[in-house]
Amino acid sequence: MKLLNVVLGCLVVSMGVLILQSSQVTTGGTAGLALSLTYGFDIPFSVMFFFINIPFYILAVMKMGWKFTLSTMFAVTTMSVLTEVIQYLPSFSMTPWVGAILGGTVAGLGLSILFLNGSSLGGANILSLYVQKRFHFNPGITTFVFDFIVIFIGLFSIGLIRGLYSILSIVMISYIISFFKGKIAAENTTKTRAVRTTQPSAS
Repeated sequence: MKLLNVVLGCLVVSMGVLILQSSQVTTGGTAGLALSLTYGFDIPFSVMFFFINIPFYILAVMKMGWKFTLSTMFAVTTMSVLTEVIQYLPSFSMTPWVGAILGGTVAGLGLSILFLNGSSLGGANILSLYVQKRFHFNPGITTFVFDFIVIFIGLFSIGLIRGLYSILSIVMISYIISFFKGKIAAENTTKTRAVRTTQPSAS
């Protein structure tokens, strides 16, 4: 069931990315960085997204453990494949501000599904989950700061106006993740308690 939820989360995020692509705006995180680079280079998003995440696997192993890392690798690979597949859907376009709001909302929902199932899409997701686990800091705010930096870099490929619309997309993603932060925190707390109860006593 958990595996299916991860696939569902990847599918939802992929739809969000498709909406953002159709409105020619980007977003934050490694997905946004990959999306920005696809506007400037003739490289598919799926390939760019997969390789950009490789360095973050090392951080995941060091800070979150192998189980989380393997789940993240599975999620990144799954999303790369799904993103490539949905490119064959009928093309469409929408105004940048609508695409930013709708795409950000859909992507934020997909990321929340992944977070609730102990997975992520690498990059800022790994950072936000680690900071929340270690310092109990709002993952939505952490994601927003990271994403803002990525979009600032992406201004060189999409321009100032679409960059401002892209900021709107990360606001929506941050809002959706913050909305589910209570459930995310509860999930992490439950897992931590479960690990402690299974550990042998020191006495």
